[in-house]
Amino acid sequence: MTGGRSARIQVLVAEQAARRGARVAVVDVCTAAVAALPIGGAGVTAMSRPAAGRPLCSTGPVSERIEELQLTLGEGPGVDAHALGSAVLAPDLRADGERRRWPAFAPEAVATGAAAVFAFPLRIGAISPGVLDLYSAVPVELDSGELADAMVFADTATLVLLGTRIDPAWGPGSDLGGYRAEVDQATGMLTVQLGVGIEEAFVRLRAHAYTHGRRLAEAAADVVAHRLRFTQDPDEERSAADDA
Repeated sequence: MTGGRSARIQVLVAEQAARRGARVAVVDVCTAAVAALPIGGAGVTAMSRPAAGRPLCSTGPVSERIEELQLTLGEGPGVDAHALGSAVLAPDLRADGERRRWPAFAPEAVATGAAAVFAFPLRIGAISPGVLDLYSAVPVELDSGELADAMVFADTATLVLLGTRIDPAWGPGSDLGGYRAEVDQATGMLTVQLGVGIEEAFVRLRAHAYTHGRRLAEAAADVVAHRLRFTQDPDEERSAADDA
């Protein structure tokens, strides 16, 4: 993503958080995306193969229903975007091709009030911890600039999930690179420590960060620096401080 585009969108997200008087959260990414793009609503759902998906935010009842439908039915643009690791665009869910692709989801989504859905995976290295879904009440095509913006909104949502600070002071060079590399490295180390696949290793890392009230990037840094070691039993996780 370009630095100028990234900086502009981070400012939009930070402004949404300022209006709420709170730290930036994924709901601010969704709200900013709705304001900037020709869409009616947005939602973010956390997804991983070992665990059931969990909606994190939505901007209204239609977007909330879109997230719920995909998790309940096991199909839809968001489900496919997570599985494929790439954007899935459905500009007209009433079209025959879309109804064949998602025979359960498409008619339900249209009945709910969504005529188009655009899904973008949240990426951390080889891992996709979730999906950003955008919907429109009418069929619509996103042009190249709007698609680029949507992908930056997805990257920004990923940064927020990493626990990274987002504010207008960020320079144009700020992006996922360094954070993604460290989280990816830590997850790879955990696959060896735990003898599990990369998705399950990431779930353990994320659970540790959440349980201990830490940022994901901080927990990853401790794993990479060998300050934190995981075991099969989460209750036995040990840090260097524990052994001192």
